[in-house]
Amino acid sequence: MEKRRFPRLGREVGVIGLGAWQLGADWGEVSEETATSILAAAVESGVTFIDTADVYGDGRSEQLIGRFLREHPDAGLTVATKMGRRVPQTPGAYTLDNFRAWTDRSRANLGVEALDLVQLHCPPSPVFVTDTVYDALDTLVEEGRIKAYGVSVETVDEARAAIARPGVASVQIILNALRHKPVTEVLPAAAEAGVGIIARVPLASGLLSGRYDEHTTFAADDHRTYNRHGEAFDVGETFSGVDFSLGLQAVRRLAPLVPEGATMAQFALRWILDQPGVTVVIPGARNPEQARANSDAAALAPLPPEALAEVAAVYDELIRPQVHHRW
Repeated sequence: MEKRRFPRLGREVGVIGLGAWQLGADWGEVSEETATSILAAAVESGVTFIDTADVYGDGRSEQLIGRFLREHPDAGLTVATKMGRRVPQTPGAYTLDNFRAWTDRSRANLGVEALDLVQLHCPPSPVFVTDTVYDALDTLVEEGRIKAYGVSVETVDEARAAIARPGVASVQIILNALRHKPVTEVLPAAAEAGVGIIARVPLASGLLSGRYDEHTTFAADDHRTYNRHGEAFDVGETFSGVDFSLGLQAVRRLAPLVPEGATMAQFALRWILDQPGVTVVIPGARNPEQARANSDAAALAPLPPEALAEVAAVYDELIRPQVHHRW
């Protein structure tokens, strides 16, 4: 698998990673056995970057990954986690003492001395412009609790504020064929500053898999059921904030662009990899077959200019009016 470098992290990772939210919660039931099989399939397929968070299953995702790390010490993995969403979302919660406690818990869950990369997990917007927050993160590096830090953001303004900070190694942001705004407003600035870009929600919560239609339903404990209107967290995290029926229309317009022998999901992942400045994309997987298929997207040839132009046209016509101004 092609590898790309996080300049400020000093590491190269495979361009397709694994998002591990589903190993914890909010995507229906995933058993421990299945979770282990997903991790194994991903690594066997060339994945070297795994993204998790302390809030995914209240630590379950981290713990499962930690067990995998112990059983596969030579897998060459970079594991990024996130912190801050287990407490009420007030700027005052983002203190050095809390950071120490949160990262100590993640270190224990993952079974590591120092976290490879810890990211602020979509905190309140004022956090991104607070000097003491970055001072505290620098202290965690100095103390050896973490090797590097980054941010996970909801908006391009939050991303730009973080990119301006010299210690930020990465920005994680929603980027997919139904969310184009970061392409022009974040990726160039990140590349110039040497900040890695982690593209999340790459398949728009499965919309871009091409497997759904108007009759598709999801489990009650799946955020695609209970967060369609932002009832639990930012609605942009579910279907990228796109109305489900409108998203289906867009996907049907995009389907003829899929190269022969590829899937709609692989096409969508390849589109992200073709955006200059992207370091790694982190699709989730609920079974080993999905993990392998996601990784295979890295082997697709770059999309031709006419395909990229049609993706842009579909976005402009159907999606832009609904989401572009929001995030």
